[in-house]
Amino acid sequence: MPIRSVNPATEEELASFEEHTPEDVERALAPAWAARQGWRDTPVSSRAARFAELSAYLRHDRPRLAALLTAEMGKPVVEAEAEVDKCAWTAEWFAEHVEEMLAPLAVPANATESYVRFQPLGVILAVMPWNFPLWQVFRAAIPAVLGGNVMVLKHASNVPQTALEAERAFRRSGFPDGVFQTLLVGSAAVEGIVRDRRVAAVTLTGSDAAGAQVAAVAGGALKKSVLELGGSDPFIVLEDADVAAAARVACRARNQNNGQSCIAAKRFVVVEEVADEFERRFAEAVGALRVGDPMERDTNVGPLARGDLVTDLERQVDESVAMGARAAVGGARIDRRGYYFQPTVLTGVTRDMPVFREETFGPVAAVVRVRDEAEAEAVANDSAFGLGSAVWTGDVERGKRLAARIEAGAVFVNGMVASDARLPFGGVKRSGYGRELSQFGLQEFQNVQTVWVGPAR
Repeated sequence: MPIRSVNPATEEELASFEEHTPEDVERALAPAWAARQGWRDTPVSSRAARFAELSAYLRHDRPRLAALLTAEMGKPVVEAEAEVDKCAWTAEWFAEHVEEMLAPLAVPANATESYVRFQPLGVILAVMPWNFPLWQVFRAAIPAVLGGNVMVLKHASNVPQTALEAERAFRRSGFPDGVFQTLLVGSAAVEGIVRDRRVAAVTLTGSDAAGAQVAAVAGGALKKSVLELGGSDPFIVLEDADVAAAARVACRARNQNNGQSCIAAKRFVVVEEVADEFERRFAEAVGALRVGDPMERDTNVGPLARGDLVTDLERQVDESVAMGARAAVGGARIDRRGYYFQPTVLTGVTRDMPVFREETFGPVAAVVRVRDEAEAEAVANDSAFGLGSAVWTGDVERGKRLAARIEAGAVFVNGMVASDARLPFGGVKRSGYGRELSQFGLQEFQNVQTVWVGPAR
């Protein structure tokens, strides 16, 4: 079955590729297995030099790569350029800091000498999504491969060109054969690859359903897995917040990447005292967004990546409105070519509605009113997910105290949740487990080896 690349703004096919056969998969796993020892033994400084080259390559090819991201999944081209920049900066940052993060750690014990050292696991399978088609790949690959592992990528089937560009970036940057390869396969092929004896671990970014399936296979094979799954992030606005600033950031936090982000703010939990003002300002900001051709630089919101995503979002909105929610702005798909949905703010949302209980993957915001901070905390934590969250308050210490009670992998006080190479990234509950980025992400795919040395005998 062909793997097709379709422009979501025009619904036109861009390219088509034959799915890799089992023989093609073997032709990737064999060189990955062969490359693992040589890459592991390559000095950390030499591996870092390759990533400095990768950073330079990405910066040089930024216009071409950004245009491809926009054409293949519909994000505004300005945001696509920022995505390429982020990949390049992350490669550069890790290259500069990897030696200190992988340095052995002396640990005093009842020994002549005792320390902890880090050893790469080997071949890592990466199963990646389409919404940040370059960043998601490099967010996983940079720390894993820089740490001495090799990687095989199974990307989302609607971004095959970006998947191939990721492999090309590694090859053009001078990485040895087998260190990073792309497989064009469907989801049905993942189980067999995870079970292959040569694969040491798997990292997946995607839905909680996909994560549960892969985790079950990895667990059955006793293999390490890291899962970064969905989110339904709360954006809490307390009564002492700067409401104007909160509403401005809320607009961006919900609609960046056409609303298709696991760490997008989705549930806006607002204390009653400031709810009228917040809803008014928020709806005005969202209503002013320009929806259109994502290749035009003044477009704020482009199409969703696929037609089925519009259908899913439409169902969630329609069911919630039927249950009593009100569309302050937007609320429907856009009648034009391409997979467009109106940027939407729903007010009067209650906890039993689909836009609260489910993850919404598109430009739809659900506003929930609460009496006070205690109820805000309860509503924020009333979710199967626990990826990111935000707290807005005029009292930073109050914000930090509330952050400690929020069930999430990250809490941003008076800011928008975002990933950063310097900070660990990941979630709890059905948002997954394990961490990416920072020294914590770098060490996820390392054997943390204890070395205990006694006296000479």
